[in-house]
Parts: sequence; C-alpha cells; structure tokens
Amino acid sequence: MDTMLFMADVLVPALLQGLVITLELIVAAAPFGFALGVVLAVGRTYGGRLTSYLCRAFVAFIKGCPLLLLLFMLYFGLPSAGISFSPFVAAMIGFICCNAAYNSEYIRGALLSVKDGQMIAAQALGMTRLQSIWLIVLPQALRRAIPGITNEFIYLIKYSSLAYMLTIIELSGAGKIVATKYFTYNETFMMVGAIYLVLVTITTVSADMIEKKVAVPGTTGR
Repeated sequence: MDTMLFMADVLVPALLQGLVITLELIVAAAPFGFALGVVLAVGRTYGGRLTSYLCRAFVAFIKGCPLLLLLFMLYFGLPSAGISFSPFVAAMIGFICCNAAYNSEYIRGALLSVKDGQMIAAQALGMTRLQSIWLIVLPQALRRAIPGITNEFIYLIKYSSLAYMLTIIELSGAGKIVATKYFTYNETFMMVGAIYLVLVTITTVSADMIEKKVAVPGTTGR
C-alpha cells in the first residue's frame, strides 16, 4: 500500500479515534485531580493531626505505587471484593489519584512559601481560618504552583497511554494496533509521538500564558 494512501485511509483515522479517547480521559481526570490535590495540600498543611495524617498516608501510598499496578488493582483486583468498574472509569480513577497526589505536593510547597503573617493579618481583620486560606493564602500559592501543576498535566497526557492495558483503545493503543496489523512501526509510532508532542506543546504554551496573565506585577523575575 502506498505510504500516503495508508496514512490517509488507515493511520490518521485510527489515530484520531484514539486521540478522542485520550482527550476524554485527560479532560475527565485533570479537573478532579487538581481539585483533590488542592484538598490534600490544604488538609496536610492546615488540617488537624488526623486529617494531616490521612492526607499524608494517601499521598505516600499513591507515590509509592506504580501507576500501572494501581490501574490493575482497580480494574482486575477490586472485582474480587465485589467492586467493579468499567475500563474507562477504572483508568480515570487511577489517573485522578496519581494526578492529585503529585499536584498536592506542588501546591503544599507553594502554600508553605506564603508567609504566616498573611494568615495572621487576615484573621486579625475578622476572617475565619477557612476564609483566610481560601481567599488569601491559596490564590497566592496556586500562582506559584503553576509550573509544577503544568508538569503534572503533561505527565497525565503521557501516562494516559497506560489505559491501553485496561483494553481502552486510546492514542498509543490505536497506534499499536495499526502498527502490528500493517507492520508499519516507524511511520505509526513517529506519528503517535508527533501528536503527543503537539499536545505537550499546546499545554506548555497555554500554561505560560496563564502564568503571565495571573502574575502579580513585581513578583516575577521574568
């Protein structure tokens, strides 16, 4: 089969179908991973002893467990305990947990970088502890955590390829199927790599724009 004809009729349509699944996984997992990461970071930094311990234990478990193993536990292991998920839901839960654990570390570091005096000043003005965290400390911390959160989003794009191990035909899985069927490994995986590169580049540029947009004048070195 002619190379151009193969790409137009077989490769590109298959990869586009896989790309849609990849984007669905990312769009479904990223917001929840970010939100849970914020909760974990705030709970670990400002929560009580029990809350801080539970948040720290969750993060330690997820960081110490390979993502592929976590996905296998969710999809293949939990049914033995009477809990079953579809492949998509199992992958999404695994990605959310992993994304949240690492996001929480970036955000926690940013929270610790905000001076304690700001919390004291906010409470002196009549704000509750929760209001002080939500309105004063957290907005500053999230600005500082943007580079780390961006890196974790990029990792999410990449490790979404592990969903193929749960029978989800996402971008990498679609490429593997085509390459195996037509023995076009170089062409196929170069195209897959190019698509991932485009996704990562779009993410990087968008994050840079957001960082500049929300930056407080005089607080950035650029």
